Amino acid sequence: MRVVHEVRDVDDGFRSPLLPGLRSSTDAERLAEEIAFASARLLALGPAPPAVYGEIRARAEEDLEEATWMCFLTAYLSPLDREDSFFFIRQALVATGGSGWRTGSLPGLDGALLGPRTSHDPARGAETLLAYRNWVERSGGTQAEAFAGDPAWSAPRRFGRLFERLALPGFARMGRYDLLVTLGRLGLYELRADSLHFSGARGPSGEDLTTLAAKRAFVIGDELILERRALALAEAIAVAEEALDLALANWGKGRRASLGF
Repeated sequence: MRVVHEVRDVDDGFRSPLLPGLRSSTDAERLAEEIAFASARLLALGPAPPAVYGEIRARAEEDLEEATWMCFLTAYLSPLDREDSFFFIRQALVATGGSGWRTGSLPGLDGALLGPRTSHDPARGAETLLAYRNWVERSGGTQAEAFAGDPAWSAPRRFGRLFERLALPGFARMGRYDLLVTLGRLGLYELRADSLHFSGARGPSGEDLTTLAAKRAFVIGDELILERRALALAEAIAVAEEALDLALANWGKGRRASLGF
């Protein structure tokens, strides 16, 4: 049994039709701060991505396959919440000689230092990494072909189809979502989030933090209504809906996962 302690503040009369589950102005302010942080992070991935994100973009200019693999490992392992956020991710990349995709080398993950939004389960070992490589092989043989999909797809359509196809063993919703958002924001592929994909959050380990927080904020469990209420909130405050993925998770947990920012 897993017990989750939610952060709640005293009801001070705050009410908003966009967020029917909030009863505290302090709670609302915390959510606003997390939305601002998540939105700024997405914007920064565009013109001047920091650290490993910048290295991924630079690598893509000469080797899209290795850059995509770097992005996958970053989303799968998750940056640490400390000053050297990418310490273990860099170790994993160095361990494969900087060309792990082409050589087929997999990083050793025994004793891995994992970030707060990691999908890695030590009990699975390299199962998810192997499943990802197998998915690429089935999808055309290269990551570029796998992530391009049908050339006729729009960017949102491509995002939705790939999110479904990347439902690999051990690759949680948050990992899949962050991978596709990052690939799109860095300009590696034509991808734009079409929704928050709450329906992809179910699994043996339970629902993820974004989904749990959304149910609390919007006071509904139905996934379709959750999607509509999240979109209404994003449109009302003029932010990208995908920013709510990290913002809701951080707000619900009561602690910010900075993801290297």
